[in-house]
Amino acid sequence: MDIGTIVIILLLAIGSIQGMIYGFILLKSTKHNKLANRILATILLLLSYRLSIQIMRLFGLGYYDSWYYVMIDISWIYGALIYFYTKARTQPNFKFKKKDWIHFLPVIVQICCSVFVRLQNIYWDGTKESLSWLGYYGYVVWMNNSTIYIVASILIIGYAYKSLKLVNSVNEKIEIKRTDPAWIKRIITSFLVYFSLVLIVLLVDLVIYKSLNNGSYFYFTRFYYYPFFIGIAIITYWIGLEGFSRRNDPKLTIKTRIHPDEFERLKDISRQLENAMENDKLFKDQELSLRSVSERLKIKPYLISKSLNEIYNKRFNDFVNEYRVKEVQLLLQNSNSSKYTLLSIAMDAGFNSKSSFNRAVKKQLGILPSELKTKR
Repeated sequence: MDIGTIVIILLLAIGSIQGMIYGFILLKSTKHNKLANRILATILLLLSYRLSIQIMRLFGLGYYDSWYYVMIDISWIYGALIYFYTKARTQPNFKFKKKDWIHFLPVIVQICCSVFVRLQNIYWDGTKESLSWLGYYGYVVWMNNSTIYIVASILIIGYAYKSLKLVNSVNEKIEIKRTDPAWIKRIITSFLVYFSLVLIVLLVDLVIYKSLNNGSYFYFTRFYYYPFFIGIAIITYWIGLEGFSRRNDPKLTIKTRIHPDEFERLKDISRQLENAMENDKLFKDQELSLRSVSERLKIKPYLISKSLNEIYNKRFNDFVNEYRVKEVQLLLQNSNSSKYTLLSIAMDAGFNSKSSFNRAVKKQLGILPSELKTKR
């Protein structure tokens, strides 16, 4: 076995093993996004097994056995799985409906075609005449050309594009909280770009290479065959990492965008809140509460909370504590600040306890309170 083959085996094995490990972990993940995790696990396990079959072939094992054909026969399923994974991640209450199963029709067609073509072996005696017209040309198109891979690539590209539109429509129509859909777009885009390149290579090879070789065509020995599987290994490795690291992300908290008139009203309330904090220094009151601010501004508490939520995407305590932390930083710049302890300065800024001050600094600045003096 030459060094090139060993390198290929190692690369395929890394993708396959990691895909299987993360696939089984995601399959059992039940904390959040249960359906999405299981769909991604299915993708990872199918890709990993396909890589494993390819590794076996490099060792001279598994040529054209039933397990090999099973994996070929379901290659048209990946596009639909990518699409439903996207739906499950971007739609918190997504469940499969009867109409959704039509997206798996291509893989059913693929299995039927594959079974029909293989049944021709029963009648084949080495001559064209031993097969029917449909059987002969079906065998030629299916087995002697890269038809399966071309259709699989087209399906993945189509569903990846459809998935990107779904993510973009979510960003446009609803506000997403507590999660970042950008990583989902990265996964989809990786499939879209990679299989677009694969499709181009397949079509060029089918048209040009075959014509230059007088119709002699057997795609399993092509120069791009193992580079193609190395690319699959890289994608499997990468989406396994992404899916595993995001497996316990909380479900999307979504809400429909509010009416423009109401939004303007909430913006006006936010300006009143800013004015009360910046000019009246309300945050310095250690007993400040949502109710006391409501009474001072003569605005109902729920409207203040809604304004903070919609305009700043913050809770009341976080909003107030931002001003308090900034005040602490400002007071520390005073030349007389060395005369006072950090806690006394925090109390002067409106904090009512050491623990609340510590939490606010860590949350907003990502540092320990003691580091504030060194960052003056």
